[in-house]
Amino acid sequence: MTQWICSTCAVEYPDTEAPPALCAICTDERQFVPRTGQAWTSLEEMSDSGFELEVHQVEPDLYGIRSAPPIGLGQQSLLLCTEEGNLLWDPTGFVDEASTQLVRDLGGASIIVASHPHMYGAQVAWSRALGNVPVMVAEADRSWVQRPDPSIIHFSGDLEVLPGVTISTVGGHFPGSLVARWARGASGRGVLLAGDTIFPGPDGNWVTFMRSFANTIPLSAAVVDRVTNAVNRVPFDRLYGNFGGVIPAGASEVVRRSADRYMGWVRGDFDHLT
Repeated sequence: MTQWICSTCAVEYPDTEAPPALCAICTDERQFVPRTGQAWTSLEEMSDSGFELEVHQVEPDLYGIRSAPPIGLGQQSLLLCTEEGNLLWDPTGFVDEASTQLVRDLGGASIIVASHPHMYGAQVAWSRALGNVPVMVAEADRSWVQRPDPSIIHFSGDLEVLPGVTISTVGGHFPGSLVARWARGASGRGVLLAGDTIFPGPDGNWVTFMRSFANTIPLSAAVVDRVTNAVNRVPFDRLYGNFGGVIPAGASEVVRRSADRYMGWVRGDFDHLT
């Protein structure tokens, strides 16, 4: 049997002799199936082709992990390290023994969490490689899991997964879109791991919000306001997206200011000719 990985989104599917006809993640309006058609790969094929993971330090106790070459959407996974255990956030769609050892060398992972279905990657394969650690999935996104497994635990609302590390269901991009709050990050000023529910702009001074980045579908003003209020319940100073973007300081204020600007444009409050 082969564990299939969608070549477009890098989300894992069950071990079967033949791959599914289509990837359910990619046929949704938030993603896409390429014009060339549905394509599949596998962990074995990627390993044989020379895929590997690269790790770098993002800030003390936080490490970025990327596959080389990129697979699927090419997200940057984050490994958040604490004295009580580690969180693997937005896991990559590739994992093998060598890449697992890189994570073990940093203390392994006690829990795996993806911000939303586009970032599920090879979450079950990662769990098994790291000793069957729990994989947390928002209850609201239960139906998007393509590879069910006993390691997956569904939850709603807020959940402290490690001391000082809380995952929260804030919605937006998907109904169950999650963020992770790290109270000790940024020298104790607080860090938010936002996936792409809140997407950092290139200058580090603004963020944006979308239902679909691939198909350029916006979110409504009401949803953006709800997401912003949810994440700003507890202030944070720094924000990391899932493709390497960062708001280095004053992130709570940046999110609020950006949300107000976004809502003004989608409501038609501003003169588009100026």
